[in-house]
This record gives sequence, structure tokens and C-alpha cells, in this order.
Amino acid sequence: MKLIIQIPCWNEEQTLPATLADLPRELDGFEVVEWLIIDDGSTDQTVEVARRAGVHHIVRLTNNKGLAAGFQAGLDACLKLGADVIVNTDADNQYYGPDVARLVVPILEGRADMVVGDREVNKIAHFSPLKKALQRLGSWVVRQASSTSLPDTTSGFRAYNREAAIQMLVVSKFTYTLETIIQAGKMLVATDHVPVRTNAATRESRLFPSMSAYVRRNTISIFRIYAQYEPLKVFWTLSAVIGVGALAVWIRFAVAYVEGSGKGHVQSLILGAVLFIAAVVLWALGVIGDLLAAQRVMTQKTFERVRRIELQLGVEPSHYEPGQVPEREKVEA
Repeated sequence: MKLIIQIPCWNEEQTLPATLADLPRELDGFEVVEWLIIDDGSTDQTVEVARRAGVHHIVRLTNNKGLAAGFQAGLDACLKLGADVIVNTDADNQYYGPDVARLVVPILEGRADMVVGDREVNKIAHFSPLKKALQRLGSWVVRQASSTSLPDTTSGFRAYNREAAIQMLVVSKFTYTLETIIQAGKMLVATDHVPVRTNAATRESRLFPSMSAYVRRNTISIFRIYAQYEPLKVFWTLSAVIGVGALAVWIRFAVAYVEGSGKGHVQSLILGAVLFIAAVVLWALGVIGDLLAAQRVMTQKTFERVRRIELQLGVEPSHYEPGQVPEREKVEA
């Protein structure tokens, strides 16, 4: 069994050494444990620091493509490098490295294909009450969309077995955390969660410059992903709400008409017509979205088959570089 721990990085020369120092090089249940970093267009010494620290593999993207793209590139490389289990962690030393051992237990025992580390957000001291509440709300929405029971859906500390990793396809440009959980739920990938520890914050989040940005981006991401996977529910619910509004306005006009004052409520008739048209359009969008969702599933299955063929043919990972510095260079440094 081979475990590869992947770490997406963007200008992480300051925090990467502490992150790597915490990670295991040996683990029960695995003959080989290797590290891989995804350099997402860093302009500092991230790659050099990684090599000095003994990272085995580097995926070096030519420019900053975002966390989701980096995660997907790392997943693809890990599979092509022969990983049986892939663990993803962050480069800012947020997660307690030795808990990798906890994370892989459900996979080794055959109970799960994908395991997400539960940070137990309520216990994290540097999270504000508002952020904790938003985390709980976002996780609840994702659980409804994915039909899973994962309590911490935004946690980036997670493990995949080979089969689950082959099926993952991230299209979001912002984050992979929510989309991969919803994908897992829809594809009936067995999921589990384990409690994991966190370290003290080393810096502010680069994904969210402010709390308002956090709320805005997560809200948009959750709605977009949910609409992708459940278009009928989303658009038909909106259609029903607006349709009820149109009916209420028409009833108001009808009552006024019966009472003999219909001429003074023509605006209600017009508003009801506009709302009814909007409801019909949303209903139609739900049908179209459902057809597109079926096409997306077929596209995903095609992608999965192409990935399996590439693995059988031994196609090299893209943007790949060997990581470790030869011993002689380490001594000279």
C-alpha cells in the first residue's frame, strides 16, 4: 500500500517547513509514505523549501490557478504516481500532522472510501462566534445536498482511497471542499469523518479577505453547486414560491373585481401576470437544468474512464518535477 500526502501551496515558504515537520514519513498499514506539493504559481521560495525538506514529488503550475485547480492537479498526479490512498492537507499548518494516522483508519478498515477530518469547529479558539455559526449553517446545507452526515464540510484535511479519487472531478474555480462532498454523496461513495486536532493560526486566510467575502463566496458556491446537482429542487421551489405570489395577487384582483373596484387594481393583474411568467420560466429552467445534470453525469463517467485508461497506459502527470534534493546538495547547502 502506498500513501501520498498532497499539499496545495501558494507562497508558503514561511509556513511549509512547520507543516512538513509534522507529517509522518512512516505509517502502519502502508509500505510507502510519500509527500507531494502542488506549487500554484508561487513567486517565493516555496519549491526550494519543499525540496530541502525532503518532499518526494512536485507539481508546478505555471501560474496561480486557485485552490480547486491545485487540488485537482494534485489528485491526478497522486493517482499517476501509484497512490492507493491520498491525504490532502493545507500548507498553513492549520491541521495537526500526526492525525493523518486517524484519517486513514476508516479506509484501511474498509469502512469508507473518503474520510473528512472534523475540526470540531466549536472548539477552535481563533474562530469568531459568527464564523462558527456560518460553518455550521454551511455544513448543514451541504449535508442536505449530499445526503451525507459529515459535520465539517469545509475541512480540507481529508483522505481518499484510489477508487474515490478516480471519480472526483472538480469544476469549481473557488473551492473543492463542498463540491467533492456533494459529488461523493451523489455517486454513493462511502464517506466517514473522524475528529482531528488543529494548530494555532499562523496567518489570516487568503481565500477570504473579510467575513463578508467569506459569507458571499460560500453562499454563491453552495447555491451554484446545489443547483448543479439538484436543479429540479432549486428551480421548481423558486417557481412554486413565485407562482404562489402570482396567485395571491390575482386573488386580490378577483376580490376587488367582485366588489366592483377592479378598475383600480389593474396593476395587480399585471403584476400577477409578470410573476406567473417568471414562475413558468423558472419551471422550464428546472427541466433544462435536470437534462444538463444528466449530461454532466455522463461527462463525469467519461472523464473517469479516460482517467482509468491513462493510468493503465502509464501516462506521466503533467507539470511534474521530482522533489527530493540529492544528499550531496543537502550537505553543500
